[in-house]
Amino acid sequence: MLKQWTLGLFLSLILSTQAMAQFAFNEGVDYKLINPAVKTTQPDKVVVTELFWYGCPHCFRFEPYVERWSKTLPDTVVFEQVPSILNPGWANHARTYYSLKLMKNLGTLHGKIFDAIHIKRQRLDQLDKIAKFIGEQGVDEAKFRETFNSFPVDTLLRKNFKKESKYGHSGVPAVVINGKYLTSGSMTGSNERLIQVINFLIKKELSQ
Repeated sequence: MLKQWTLGLFLSLILSTQAMAQFAFNEGVDYKLINPAVKTTQPDKVVVTELFWYGCPHCFRFEPYVERWSKTLPDTVVFEQVPSILNPGWANHARTYYSLKLMKNLGTLHGKIFDAIHIKRQRLDQLDKIAKFIGEQGVDEAKFRETFNSFPVDTLLRKNFKKESKYGHSGVPAVVINGKYLTSGSMTGSNERLIQVINFLIKKELSQ
């Protein structure tokens, strides 16, 4: 009986240690500090920013996690997606994102763009190809083209470039928590663990 109790306690301690290790996130390994911190869009809340590119397969695989996770956030936390222009070749996709957002068509087409590129293997890299695809989804193609090359979109891209240069990331998807912490799947090892690290850092910010 005593041996069984001892064995049970030992297994319990092992499982407890494993669980603790799973959630032991370390600065410099699972995330890094952004110094100086970058000003967020809503200083009165904890802002989580995902930097992504439509052409990125890792971003595509992370998107379902983001969709599920973002639905669980409290009112004190804001989630925003920002199209990265870390690579100049990504600018057309960033313009597409902001054009659809300004036209209030982003919600219905965001996922369709990911699917078109990564499932249907469509090369949506040039304006003509993108505009044709957008038009096929029932959106005014002429208006999209006009918005794509508009001053408001130019302004948003300039702001993106300025802010991105302060984050210190080298790829996407990358996630910034409250302008203070940077993490990514390459740092955490998996999308599941990336979500855990994000939640850990959110709690860290909310407790301050």
